[in-house]
Amino acid sequence: MASIALDLKGLVCPLPVLRANKAIKALAPGDLLEIAVTDPAAPADFRAYCETTGHELLDCREDADVFAIVLRKRP
Repeated sequence: MASIALDLKGLVCPLPVLRANKAIKALAPGDLLEIAVTDPAAPADFRAYCETTGHELLDCREDADVFAIVLRKRP
């Protein structure tokens, strides 16, 4: 299982989800995408994205106004 880190700090909706969607396409099923993002709407945006695409939202934490979001590509 591979993991890719994506720094999307400073971007606002819809760019974080669009960039993450592009990055996740290059991953194999089950691989992880670790995202750092500062947009306060990002947690809700990524929850909706996962519900729509079937990818799994594994973690969403906030530390010093930066959200750490981890997605697993759907099988």
